[in-house]
Amino acid sequence: MSRPDASGAPAAPLAVTLGEPSGVGPDILLMLKASSDGRLPPLFVLADPSMLKARAERLGLAASIDVAIVGSPEEAGEVPARALAVLPLAERQDETPGTPNLLNGIGTIAAIDRATGFALDGQASGIVTGPIDKKALYDVGFRHPGHTEYLAELCSRRVGIDLTPVMLLTGPELSCVPVTIHIPLAEVPRQLTSELIVTTCRITAADYRRRLGVAAPRLAVSGLNPHAGEKGAIGAEDEAVIRPAVEMLRAEGIDAIGPLPADTMFHPPARARYDVAICMYHDQALIPAKTLAFDQTVNVTLGLPIIRTSPDHGTAADIAGTSKARPDSFRAALSLAWRMAEIEARSGATQR
Repeated sequence: MSRPDASGAPAAPLAVTLGEPSGVGPDILLMLKASSDGRLPPLFVLADPSMLKARAERLGLAASIDVAIVGSPEEAGEVPARALAVLPLAERQDETPGTPNLLNGIGTIAAIDRATGFALDGQASGIVTGPIDKKALYDVGFRHPGHTEYLAELCSRRVGIDLTPVMLLTGPELSCVPVTIHIPLAEVPRQLTSELIVTTCRITAADYRRRLGVAAPRLAVSGLNPHAGEKGAIGAEDEAVIRPAVEMLRAEGIDAIGPLPADTMFHPPARARYDVAICMYHDQALIPAKTLAFDQTVNVTLGLPIIRTSPDHGTAADIAGTSKARPDSFRAALSLAWRMAEIEARSGATQR
């Protein structure tokens, strides 16, 4: 991470990638810049400047935003308030809404690679990534389930150890972590282990303390089966796998409770008793998180040596270029990444 300055503020801007250019990634950043009056966190975008200029023209925002080409992250702080700092990619990108171009995938991967490198080198305080089109990336050789797994591999190569990424969906009313992520539902019982649950919870608790400023995070661990298995009457996993994991966590001093019935974990009185819900599979976590605050929920990757946030939605190619996209989740992702960087910077300044 970047070293804090004497005041404890982050010393470097955020690195932003736009994801698939034919989706709403360019729209939401341009819309935010046009409406922000310079109130966005310090940032620079890794993109093709001509693509951004073309989308700004399409959205009728060209008169409101200047695209300022910079040669390094450090130069981002020198651009005028109304300008968007863009560090050009070598790869050209086509912004035609709703129509992915094969070459776009190459540029999208290059942007992720460079942003991650800047964050690892301390030239960026964190990265905020736009939504990707996985099919477009697969067509150019991408072989990862998604952003999260790819970022973990990039960071693992740099630090020389295998990192375990943890997906956090956090909004104003609920924060959730799925223990298993992009796998078929039928595979969940086979891949769910006490060790995986414990590892996920350790990483979650550590990053809540280090980057989210929660000194003693409270974890609520869901069951897998209806009614958390009814003590083994409806499936064995809750008692055989999940309960031992919770006991191990408590023995380590982590404030964890469970397994809890998932159908009673998410109403307001229940949510007041914990900071983050640890869920056993993807939809068990993401359905309540997105239902409660679809436009304000942020996807955060925990367990990495860098800060990474992202909006919780996809490319929305059907409304790209129409000004219909809502930039709320992207604004929240930028704000949270900067707040996490501030918390980590203050902590670093205090320890010096």
